[in-house]
Amino acid sequence: KPADLEPQVAFWRNVYAVWGRSEVAVHDNRYMDLVYEIVQLPGEVGEGYTPAQKELLQERLDEWRDRLRGLEYKLTFGLPLNGDERQLADRIARHADLRTAIRGASERVRYQRGLRDRFLRGLQISGRYDRLFRDIFRRYGLPEELAFLPHVESSFQGNARSSAGAVGLWQFTPAAAKAFIGDDSLAARLDPVASAHGAARYLRHAYDRLGSWPLAITSYNHGIGGMKRAKDRYGHDFMQIVKDYDHPQFGFASRNYYAEFLAACEIALQPELFFAEGIRFEPDTGVDLMERHAASTPKPLPPVHLAAHAPKSKAVKTSRSGPATFSPTRPPMVATNRPVGRTLARKPPPGTVPVRYPADQRVAKTVGASTNSPGANLDARSAARRANPREGVSKKRSAHPY
Repeated sequence: KPADLEPQVAFWRNVYAVWGRSEVAVHDNRYMDLVYEIVQLPGEVGEGYTPAQKELLQERLDEWRDRLRGLEYKLTFGLPLNGDERQLADRIARHADLRTAIRGASERVRYQRGLRDRFLRGLQISGRYDRLFRDIFRRYGLPEELAFLPHVESSFQGNARSSAGAVGLWQFTPAAAKAFIGDDSLAARLDPVASAHGAARYLRHAYDRLGSWPLAITSYNHGIGGMKRAKDRYGHDFMQIVKDYDHPQFGFASRNYYAEFLAACEIALQPELFFAEGIRFEPDTGVDLMERHAASTPKPLPPVHLAAHAPKSKAVKTSRSGPATFSPTRPPMVATNRPVGRTLARKPPPGTVPVRYPADQRVAKTVGASTNSPGANLDARSAARRANPREGVSKKRSAHPY
């Protein structure tokens, strides 16, 4: 993991494992460790916002924008600061160069709702698929940690639907499903095994085209063509791409996608460190699913070797008998055995009762589903550029838009 990416990763760790859905972080969308305020939502907290909650969040955004605009004005013209302005300036300076960070800071303020409850539920559901998905990626010669990607895409909600029409755990649109699953039907896109195979094919293709995992994983959001243009300009310097790549479609979601994935990996690898109340993984259904979809399972492919292109700080392991694997901060998990169907907790609080939730197979628009799936950018123009099937994305992007 590039050291400069840690503030972004830390931010998403907080989103996924610290802040609940009643908490909303007001923060700078470039300097991600610059969190101005955690707003506590009043009243009943549901999946969406009530009118009163929306009004409160807008008020807080407006106030911070006014304060930052005033501070920028005074610093620009060398005017004296009052006590509150000095405190704000010192706060910014602890995270970035003040003169640089204050420029345009009022336009970079956004808010992000906590997803702890949703991520915990995703961990529970992931027990059904963990062994199965890892086996699928291993057969394609890919790192098993890619099985954690649904935490970012859909929180393992099988009924997740994005505004772009992507559905399922892996968020495929019809066009992307046709290209990588070989079937654009709704049933194929909702099928956890068929779509996992499609995701593996896409990521193998993306890595072959782009040559590094930060680029390939980000392309799941931004597209292979888009990341190829970024690579042509900045090479494999991923942090320079994140900081400096200027493209109307490379917005907040794309800049943060790899950091979100790394944060999800850290939490999923050792969930007991983040959810001390205990996690009830749902029973493993992978054997039955694999038997029903045996025809979809390819012969094992040669492993993707990461050493040539992985960042120097990334732990890399290659094996003659299995795929190359990487871990953002911890050893590779090839030999890790995830518990299924039981409580996992470091020190469960007294009285902790594991809870099972019924599976909901309905297809519905789910708040927080990724709007930038492998097919969110495949529209009527895709036939003319099938070689780069993730190009043509909408300019309206947002990571976890609530």
